[in-house]
Amino acid sequence: MGSLAIVGLMIGLMIGRLTTPDPSELQQIETTNDGLVVWFNNEPKTHGEIVDGSVALLFEAEGKAQKGQLQLNDKSVNWRVRLSDGGLLLSVVAARPLQGDWAGSEVDHRWRLEIHLREQ
Repeated sequence: MGSLAIVGLMIGLMIGRLTTPDPSELQQIETTNDGLVVWFNNEPKTHGEIVDGSVALLFEAEGKAQKGQLQLNDKSVNWRVRLSDGGLLLSVVAARPLQGDWAGSEVDHRWRLEIHLREQ
């Protein structure tokens, strides 16, 4: 009886493992004329806010810390990805207040999040 229970438990664990989606992983970040394009292996849960003129997006995903810079209207904008308790935090800051919009879509079996920035 105990053997049947163990076999049943193992089969249940295998089925659960097969139906669990892969964790979201940040693959790359590209700069565009008006913002960023962030690529993931699948759609992460995302929470975004505009806080005191900076754009902050929190992704439930794995990845490595990175930073970079882009030009918006011939002015520098800095971005940084860092690890946090909730996942990855992408912060975009500039010397002047920013506004931003973001939208995601599936492209070639990957998740693409476009972030469009503008001066406030």
